[in-house]
Amino acid sequence: MILPIVAYGDPVLKREGEEIDKDYPFLGELIENMWETMYKAEGVGLAAPQVGKSIRLFMVDASPFEEEDPELKDFKKVFINPIILEEEGKEWSFNEGCLSIPAIREDVNRKPKITIEYYDENWELKEEIYEGMAARVIQHEYDHVEGILFTDKIKPLRKRLLATKLNNISKGNVKVPYRMKFPKK
Repeated sequence: MILPIVAYGDPVLKREGEEIDKDYPFLGELIENMWETMYKAEGVGLAAPQVGKSIRLFMVDASPFEEEDPELKDFKKVFINPIILEEEGKEWSFNEGCLSIPAIREDVNRKPKITIEYYDENWELKEEIYEGMAARVIQHEYDHVEGILFTDKIKPLRKRLLATKLNNISKGNVKVPYRMKFPKK
């Protein structure tokens, strides 16, 4: 089932997600619905807060970046209760967007290498190191479960210049090809 994506301005996007256990109600169904929602919206990642659930769950499918990095060909993962243990390297800038903030893209600086601990969808504990675009996509989604949006990472002046656009998104004054839930509509 395709779920509505929560738009900028909804308080759930600014809350830190709660850890869950393997008995979380309908977790398998939620993961399945989130994959379907993400693909319908043509995203490369989706976090539970973006579908209104304030829990520590996100997924990524970075295969659209396969041309830039062939290692991302089948890079599809679910992250439950993730913790970034370390971020390393010199920050690099990349133009990011977000399904919850449609029609806005901005340059965001992130570290190129991360070490992350998480449970996969089979509740196997993992500790893995990612670099480059994989690290960036994971960090973007990880921020969502921390209550952080990519717009929180841009320069204050640039954010002020985007204030009207951001307000319009929260009111539903934006055209999107996928279902959304707007907090001020």
